[in-house]
Amino acid sequence: MNPPLRAAAPGFSARDFRAALGMFATGVTIVTARGADGAPVGLTANSFNSVSLKPPLVLWSLARSAGSMPHFERGSHYAINILSADQHALAERFASKAADRFDGVAFSEGVGGAPVLDGSAAVFECFNRSRYEEGDHVIFVGEVERCAWRDGAQPLIFHGGRYFTELPL
Repeated sequence: MNPPLRAAAPGFSARDFRAALGMFATGVTIVTARGADGAPVGLTANSFNSVSLKPPLVLWSLARSAGSMPHFERGSHYAINILSADQHALAERFASKAADRFDGVAFSEGVGGAPVLDGSAAVFECFNRSRYEEGDHVIFVGEVERCAWRDGAQPLIFHGGRYFTELPL
């Protein structure tokens, strides 16, 4: 018997799929870059994962329909800022449609000009190595050129549509 050539059609709604995905607790990131005009751009994302240690690679994904897509597709570098528990307000700001998400936000200039947010638990400064279109998203693979972390930083966590902080067992 030959294996099927395609996946079977889903027997669930997009809402059911989103609810099931929400049961996977993730960290929260803000991915930042510079637009063609030099202005900083950024967005909140929880679709972040490690890919490889040698070479050091990470990935994240962005909806094809995102207004910031052209900046990330064309740019050479971006920074993935892992948020700490006290950066909850930043996560919400960068997830909103706010006109100037960077207004009053402290950051330094990272590799390729990508903004590195002050107070992040960790940051991965990446060369925009490759992109893969899958479904309604684009998967970005970044080659990490520089990384840093704060010892003892408490991470911001996202689960079931809500933000949490780490609670030790």
